[in-house]
Amino acid sequence: MSNLTTNQGIIPFLWFDGRAEEAMHFYTTVFPGSEIIMLKKWGEGSPFPANQVMTGSIRVHGLQMHMFDAGPMFRFTEAISFFVSCKDQEEIDYYWNKLTADGGEESMCGWLKDKFGLSWQIVPAMLGQKSSTGEPRRVGQMFQALGSMKKLNIAELEAAYNQ
Repeated sequence: MSNLTTNQGIIPFLWFDGRAEEAMHFYTTVFPGSEIIMLKKWGEGSPFPANQVMTGSIRVHGLQMHMFDAGPMFRFTEAISFFVSCKDQEEIDYYWNKLTADGGEESMCGWLKDKFGLSWQIVPAMLGQKSSTGEPRRVGQMFQALGSMKKLNIAELEAAYNQ
């Protein structure tokens, strides 16, 4: 484990209620090449349970995130989500299945909540490419198809785009 220094100018900081360490291990196993950088627990005599995370840092897909346990006062909402750009359907299926496992929830249009309540968007890279360079009518057809999906399906998005 290394220290907390980073060249990343903005670092997400996630508040958990007793599950930060579990989340750190979960996210670093879901995303290949990820690691726990630092983990420090509250310890005896603190205002929080000794075995909970005072400060932790992980690197997930090159993104450094801090997290800690500080009680139930705040919860995650869909107002914040992590956007995962996927190269193919296999990658979409992998992240979707891993992040919805063990209590995660599917939502619509490629959105889901993991078992900690954190929102993710699992999206094919082709969606952004076609949105920025494609013909507006065809992009609209693609987004209309997207609106009826939970987990996004590249073949169906391509078919809608090419109608």
